[in-house]
Amino acid sequence: MAAALLAPLGWLYGASVAFKARTARPFDPGMPVICVGNLTAGGSGKTPIAIAIAEMLRARGHKPYFLTRGYGGSEHGPALASRGHSAAVMGDEALLLARTAPTIVARDRAAGARLAKEKGATVIVMDDGHQNFSLRKALSLVVVDAETGFGNGYQIPAGPLREPVAQGLTRADAVIFVGDGEPDLGGYSGPVLRARLKAEGDAFAGKAVFAFAGIGRPEKFFASLEDSGATVTGSCFFPDHHPYSEDEIIQLRAVAGEAMLVTTEKDFVRLSTTQREGIRMLKITAVFDDAHAIERLLDSIAPRA
Repeated sequence: MAAALLAPLGWLYGASVAFKARTARPFDPGMPVICVGNLTAGGSGKTPIAIAIAEMLRARGHKPYFLTRGYGGSEHGPALASRGHSAAVMGDEALLLARTAPTIVARDRAAGARLAKEKGATVIVMDDGHQNFSLRKALSLVVVDAETGFGNGYQIPAGPLREPVAQGLTRADAVIFVGDGEPDLGGYSGPVLRARLKAEGDAFAGKAVFAFAGIGRPEKFFASLEDSGATVTGSCFFPDHHPYSEDEIIQLRAVAGEAMLVTTEKDFVRLSTTQREGIRMLKITAVFDDAHAIERLLDSIAPRA
């Protein structure tokens, strides 16, 4: 009922995206821009996919730079993120990306692309930005959580969609399903790839762990923990991008008892040095079912150097 009442606002939201797409004059940074975006708000698996693509590009001899808005941080940029920064300044996703490749935070994506070029980037990987039209994109990849699809099919604020599915997919060069499931893509006829999020290593196999997370889809994290062989004795959810207080960490330690406290990489970078003591993180990687399919897409815009 609430979704139906809010639907007119959602239509306006989607119409505003369409208007921006029609009227935009995207800046060409003089290098390929790969956009890893989605059509919904929340965790679809964009960041692990973006990291996997950056690693593939580096293996090809390229120098990839991540470009992100820095959601949740105070930095407007353009600025280079590093491990020394806090998530409150740069945003948690920027700090996570910076563990793999140089990362620029910029609300103005064109300004961020200029800085990347100055620093010597040969290709830009945008984490999010399918609804941002300030840069000319060489490859637009839309990541879809294959289990949840597009939710109730309504647009923000009535549902999770940032724009109508058909509208967003007209700008997609490929769709990447993450996990199992076959969401309806309407009349989309482009390439459809599939990837899975897998826990790296077996550090938690046979261990009793208490899991906590403040991400879009925390249940995916808990499932990955169990897949790694851990025994999850309990769990605690927090809102996406949640900044943890000292009291909350103390309470988590008390509730966990003898179990090991484990969280996501994205949550871990939001913790202070003292808060991290005794807390472990589960590293997740994206693995493509058909690695050759994504390689062929990269061949088309960023051949091996």
